[in-house]
Amino acid sequence: MTSTLQPVDQDEAVKRPGRWLALSVLVLAVLLVAVDATVLGLATPFISEDLKPSGTQLLWIGDVYSFVIAGLLVSMGSLGDRIGRKRILLIGATAFGAISVLNAYATTPEMMIAARALLGVAGATLMPATLALIRHLFHDPRERSLAVGIWGAAASAGTAVGPIVGGFLLEHFWWGSAFLINLPVMAVLVVVGIRTLPESRNPNPGPWDLASVTLSLVGMIAVVYAVKEAATHGLTGTTAGAALLGAAALYGFVRRQLTLPVPLLDMRLFRNRGFSGAVLADLLTVLGLSGLVFFLSQYLQLVQGRRPFEAGLAELPAAIGAVAAGLIAGHAARRFSVRAVVSGGLAAIGLALAALTVIDENTGYPLLGASLLAVGVGAGFSFTVTADVILSSVPKEEAGSASAVSETAYELGAALGIAVLGSIVTGVYRGFPSPPGTPAGAHESLGGAVEVASGMPAGAAQEMLASAREAFVDGLSLAAGAGAVVLLATAGAAWVLLKGQKLDSSD
Repeated sequence: MTSTLQPVDQDEAVKRPGRWLALSVLVLAVLLVAVDATVLGLATPFISEDLKPSGTQLLWIGDVYSFVIAGLLVSMGSLGDRIGRKRILLIGATAFGAISVLNAYATTPEMMIAARALLGVAGATLMPATLALIRHLFHDPRERSLAVGIWGAAASAGTAVGPIVGGFLLEHFWWGSAFLINLPVMAVLVVVGIRTLPESRNPNPGPWDLASVTLSLVGMIAVVYAVKEAATHGLTGTTAGAALLGAAALYGFVRRQLTLPVPLLDMRLFRNRGFSGAVLADLLTVLGLSGLVFFLSQYLQLVQGRRPFEAGLAELPAAIGAVAAGLIAGHAARRFSVRAVVSGGLAAIGLALAALTVIDENTGYPLLGASLLAVGVGAGFSFTVTADVILSSVPKEEAGSASAVSETAYELGAALGIAVLGSIVTGVYRGFPSPPGTPAGAHESLGGAVEVASGMPAGAAQEMLASAREAFVDGLSLAAGAGAVVLLATAGAAWVLLKGQKLDSSD
């Protein structure tokens, strides 16, 4: 493998005719993850009705995938650098498809939470491998920018395809069918990937340090759990203990990486201001967005009364905007500047979230659609350019680890966003005034209120649902405002941290 480091071989790699076909396989892997995430949001009301989770269990169903994947991404990215990124991608895709079946046939909230956690283990192998293989396949910076844009556009397309296909399935079949759509995608990915993807790995990887893996996993999960519990129940002894355990584990992880001859994660990457700024921007952007996105499908279905398929179509502008922006983001960053494109994209998302603070039960679609389009365009510009910056900042031998840091920021932001902003929605919702005799389940979630209403007298049910929907929208508006503050602050931070950062124009 050492010969691949020579300039002649790099030129051959640039001209390899199969590189774009290989990229299509990586796009399928991204679609696999994106479709799963968006389908969950649409299926949440049906899961609530069937499995009857509490409000806390519903949040766990939403974010345990992100907890586990955030804890394992660095370890799996490093493992791919060692055993081969093609190998770990194909193993992970096969496992992802198999565990999707377990999600589809879950019969209790606890089983669903466990299935989502296992899916996180499989998902942790996919995203770092896809970005690392792009770094290996495309040595020309302009081609790599386009490839990263297509990769990002595929993730955005998944957010569109998932709700539409998932909405159709949810209207005609049971909710578990929405998870089974992963199987044909996984099958095509594995069959085509075996034939088209090149194998790549770090030629001098060193051992895979299990102590570092354990510290990373324990640290990430404990910290995110502590934040979630503090946001939901306030500071308790258990929450403080989890926070201390997580902080200690992450401190131990960093110390260990600095002393190992060949670390699991090279901490020197963070000395690069562009790398650190891009990672921070990704984390805070997803934090500001994810809690709102998680509850938006419930708003469209349970508040405005849209069918699942119609709710999926309603979210389409975000994906269209992200796809379009992602494909031109690299060109825009070279013509203007990295910090202008990233900061401008983040500011656009922040302003769109600010516009959503005025929504109510009867908000017309023009405001919703325009806001979602702005969110998509901003995310397409920002995420594509930050991914390009991260990949360009490291040697290709460390692409797996660097990609894993990028994806860890994304998943950690998602988990924290659902925990913090989701808890804002839930906290406001639970206090809604209800008629005497209303079952406690109505205060757990809006889906629970809809189900409870079917067993109440018509007048009381209508009064209770009106109050519940009003409280849910109030919580959603507050979460949108918090997200807007986070995004606008992140735009300012990116302007400072990415000063002078440029995308390469040639090798």
